[in-house]
Amino acid sequence: VQLQASGGGSVQTGGSLRLSCAASAALSRYALGWFRQAPGKEREFLAGISRNGATSYADSVKGRFTISRHNGLNTAYLQMHELKPEDTAAYYCAAESFARATEANMEGRNIDFWGQGTLVTVSS
Repeated sequence: VQLQASGGGSVQTGGSLRLSCAASAALSRYALGWFRQAPGKEREFLAGISRNGATSYADSVKGRFTISRHNGLNTAYLQMHELKPEDTAAYYCAAESFARATEANMEGRNIDFWGQGTLVTVSS
């Protein structure tokens, strides 16, 4: 499966962006997630959505970011509100074939597929 992330850009503090992750194949068998990596930092898990729609969020984005998926379009989304300068990073989408349909937390997992990064820059 090839994943193509898009939607990054430059916004001011408090702004919003929506990232998209389009897949080359059906995503219904995968949990989907978003990660980010800032310069000099490790890649961190942000949000995941299970095969049956359950979600999981990192504390740093809970209440500000919303993950969703549209299996018919083979696409996942990350809606981001109230962006802060510390949200500046390259954002990556991921797909993981969990055994359980309810599993959404992709932190620490051995991810099956990664998309390329899309850059988000938040200025103060």
